Amino acid sequence: MAGNAAVLEDGSLISRLDRKLLKLEQVFALISGLAVFSLMLMAVVSVAGRNTMNAPLPGYVDWIEQAMPLIAFMGIAYVQRDGGHIRMDIVIGALRGRALWLFELISVLLILVLMLALVWGSWSHFSRSFDFAAPLWSRDSSIDIGLPIWPAKLLAPVAFSVLCLRLLLQVWGYGRAMVLGLDTPVAVPLIQDAAEQAAAEAEQLSGHDNDAIGGQG
Repeated sequence: MAGNAAVLEDGSLISRLDRKLLKLEQVFALISGLAVFSLMLMAVVSVAGRNTMNAPLPGYVDWIEQAMPLIAFMGIAYVQRDGGHIRMDIVIGALRGRALWLFELISVLLILVLMLALVWGSWSHFSRSFDFAAPLWSRDSSIDIGLPIWPAKLLAPVAFSVLCLRLLLQVWGYGRAMVLGLDTPVAVPLIQDAAEQAAAEAEQLSGHDNDAIGGQG
């Protein structure tokens, strides 16, 4: 299952790189959220047009196809940074110290190998679609209104490459924690237990309340 996690920071090189990469991940996650919002607006326009003028939005399905990579892939590195992807914590949650970091390191390395293969495969898929000599630089297009498909295909290797950078940082973080025997390494998600989750949520809610009181004052 996916649990809540905290990512610690300090002045080390790995933590500085983590914060820099986080800014890019946040931009990608924002783009993904805007894509979801845009599809919602398009659905409203399409349904309203169908009901009022019997004229739904042209190419609605084509635009959905174009937006799917934005929604599905652009936020995966951001979620990986916070440890939000689905995972089984039954065994790993019982480990401590170097044994925990070793298992985390192995799992991240396996994910990294998979993602490198997906970057290679998705880039090959994009390159078969992109052609400078073709109209709109595309060898293929959507069925309804003829949108070029290569921009959507390009998003997959770009998003996967950012995820690979995140995984490399986590390999560094877990490897460093294992070698040095750290209890609370930086730049990696530290899974919180129920008490820690409750304390973090209470602190977050308290911060919101203080901001609201300060705004009223």
